[in-house]
Amino acid sequence: MSAATAPVSAFPAPSFREGASRAQTAADSGARRATESATVLSLEDLGAGYRRLRLGAPATAAAAAPGQFVHVRVPALDASAMRRPVSVCDADPAAGVLTLVFKIVGRGTAALATVREGDRVDLMGPLGNGFPLPPAGAEVLLVGGGYGVAPLYFLARKVLDGRDGQDGRDGLDGRDGQGGIHLFVGGRTKEDLLLLDDFRALGVDVHPATDDGSLGTKGLVTAPLDAWFAARGGVVHPATAAKPALFACGPAPMLRAIDERAQALGADAWLSLDRRMLCGVGACLGCTQVVRDGDATATVRVCADGPVFPRGRIVW
Repeated sequence: MSAATAPVSAFPAPSFREGASRAQTAADSGARRATESATVLSLEDLGAGYRRLRLGAPATAAAAAPGQFVHVRVPALDASAMRRPVSVCDADPAAGVLTLVFKIVGRGTAALATVREGDRVDLMGPLGNGFPLPPAGAEVLLVGGGYGVAPLYFLARKVLDGRDGQDGRDGLDGRDGQGGIHLFVGGRTKEDLLLLDDFRALGVDVHPATDDGSLGTKGLVTAPLDAWFAARGGVVHPATAAKPALFACGPAPMLRAIDERAQALGADAWLSLDRRMLCGVGACLGCTQVVRDGDATATVRVCADGPVFPRGRIVW
């Protein structure tokens, strides 16, 4: 079920102890959730604490969709430690390879960064509702911050898989009835801008921004996005009269800014929320989010009902 049609349910807020207990029970059981023992193929240091992990995981790679995540049991931690959620950066079903990108931010990810080729890593997933694919030929705007670009790379590649002329630029620049694909990516410094060469290899136009001006526009990622809209005279494509589809993943302030712009422009947008998750399957209620439900509001679980939500639905 896509995020657009996921049911909205109201849940009581659990106490911390109750939520932790539910999370541990759900994570230990993995009830009704697929798990796979994956093999570490490579671990690449991307700099500034970021890592790209390639895993031999045929079942997970075959089932994964852009915007979904896997719950990783870190082998170097005690068996009772909670799993860590990591977005899927790419999946190659033919090769049986799953690619994850993460940043070392605590004990769990620091331990995950010590795995070696041949190690086994237990995965639960893929989990959550991912991004819908845009209409054929639509102009696609990807907006990412930090490691939020990881699921956007998977999305860009899947979009190209459905297009003619996916090799080189011909299918990306508006020729042959195809809309362009643009990545607007922001970070504190140039070291926080990830996978730029990978996106460019796909033919995606990359528009970087950094807080310190070390690469691209100096300022927030919304600066090059606003400049792009201004340069072409508005939201509607001058040749096709169509509006672009926006897909965003990153910190909450960035997502809110994209949400507000998409609503003001009347453009479709899909936002992937980054929340601390415990169980990853919706049992512990540790990642709840208030959303709009018609004229009312409701509380949903980001891990199970998201992490992707359409514009206008999140109550910021």
